[in-house]
Amino acid sequence: MPLNVIRRLLPEWGTTYGPPDDGSYPAVLVLHGSEGGPSGWSHRSAAILAASGFLAYPHTYSKGGNAWNAGSIEDVELTTTVAAIAALRAFPACNGRVALYGVSRGAEHALLTASLMARDGLPEIPDAVACLTAADVVCGAFDARSFRDSGDPGWQPWDPARRAWTWNGSTEGLLPSTPIPINEYPGPLFIATGLQDTMWSPRMTYRLEAKRRQHDRPVEAHYYADEGHIPGSAGENEHYRLLIDFLERHLQ
Repeated sequence: MPLNVIRRLLPEWGTTYGPPDDGSYPAVLVLHGSEGGPSGWSHRSAAILAASGFLAYPHTYSKGGNAWNAGSIEDVELTTTVAAIAALRAFPACNGRVALYGVSRGAEHALLTASLMARDGLPEIPDAVACLTAADVVCGAFDARSFRDSGDPGWQPWDPARRAWTWNGSTEGLLPSTPIPINEYPGPLFIATGLQDTMWSPRMTYRLEAKRRQHDRPVEAHYYADEGHIPGSAGENEHYRLLIDFLERHLQ
């Protein structure tokens, strides 16, 4: 059965998804992982959120790539995402409230953007942030063209000289292994991970939760006992149930 959603154009940015009427709704900016924006998975997430009563914009930030090649996450300027948040908040179909939702590298992206906006005192920080399988430290650059699983012919570790993110054109404070300053963000945070994740250790989510509680910052943490880096069908259903409940409580 097709999802009951409508697509609209966010000028200069791209397609948004929302309920099929002319109302205004809380918005979610969706950040994909290393699969890249053109793969379509972030559009799928946006359509699911739209069917649940949100305006959702899948923000492609990876460089190059297509439906078969993810492109790269290297020297991605995070203030571009800040501009996208502002454009989404001002969009007539948005009621003025905006959350970030990221998965994997997109979760790292969401945490960094919200933290740096708060640290620098930028106006209109996200009203909420939600993450699935987030890192608690800055990770290195990623290029799908050279990626190989460990043990494959041609495998090599990330080049520590290459950077994934920039902030106002600088990589200062964004070097690989630098802890993400998530305590800077004062708003509600949702974090979730699968305890069978063999790609990114669930310990990173435990550390994020501990840091938030240590600094008296609001956090909701969920640990899926039987799920890996990306939940399976049943696990995904439970994840979206928890995610949508969080967004409804903090955006409506």
